[in-house]
Amino acid sequence: MRIFVTGASGWIGSALVPDLLEAGHHVLGLARSDASADALAAAGAEVVRGTTDDLDVLRDAAAAADGVIHLAFNHDRAFGGDFQGAAEADRRAVDALGDALAGTGRPFVLASGLAGLTPGRVATERDKPATGGSPVTIRAVTAEAALALASRGVRSSVVRLSPTCHGDGDNGFMTALVGIARAKGVSGYIGDGANRWPAVHRLDAARLFRLAAEKAPAGSVLHGVAEEGVEIRDVAEVIGRHLDVPVASVAPAAAAEHFGWLGEFLALDVAASSTLTRELLDWAPVQPGLLADLDKGHYFQSRTATG
Repeated sequence: MRIFVTGASGWIGSALVPDLLEAGHHVLGLARSDASADALAAAGAEVVRGTTDDLDVLRDAAAAADGVIHLAFNHDRAFGGDFQGAAEADRRAVDALGDALAGTGRPFVLASGLAGLTPGRVATERDKPATGGSPVTIRAVTAEAALALASRGVRSSVVRLSPTCHGDGDNGFMTALVGIARAKGVSGYIGDGANRWPAVHRLDAARLFRLAAEKAPAGSVLHGVAEEGVEIRDVAEVIGRHLDVPVASVAPAAAAEHFGWLGEFLALDVAASSTLTRELLDWAPVQPGLLADLDKGHYFQSRTATG
């Protein structure tokens, strides 16, 4: 298949592109910069210049492809204080891609998240997220719109990704948490730290997106989850050990001050299962778990977190 990938040079996209190519697919990758274009070309992908705000570029590339995997999301804008604006721009991109694919039966795979699903119990693919408009659930509305494309003749599916897609080079939540612990001189968790985050390695996540494009039925909800729930206190303990700083609880009322933008996310309990996904697509994660990955030490090298 000719598969158009947005976010093709990003964290998961840079793992997905070689996975797709190795499986025999032709990749068209969206690139917003010369550096991204060069990286995609070096990987063997066909470059499509533009951004997710260039709706005509998205429509044309989708129309010329046999399927689309939409990974891109403006995290810099979102975590810079305008999550609403980033989410609205993403919805426009999804609508444009969906219009181009309508009536073709071709696959459209959207990257989404697990936030807002059944706090306090293990969520499954059958659970629906809250759509009340909070920063951690607003993308669920776009995910529902993507699934609704099935009624318009699109083989659409949504991959709900774990809050942390970890691995060497990760510049997201875990790197931010390490940076905060280094700056504060304490590795913190909120309350008793028993809240859980599911986790998945980026290489396992990339393979799931490929499988979804290849064979997920229309309207499928998939969970990019290798571990159902890793307690945040355990994460803090590994970080504290590597940084040689104390590990301590942070009161919920002080979470925003201590963790900044990460505080709202770090307090979530979002344990989730991927049993149905594994059965449907024969997906079997094989990479190291989150704590084992943290213990490798690459998260403790100097880097700048972007969220």
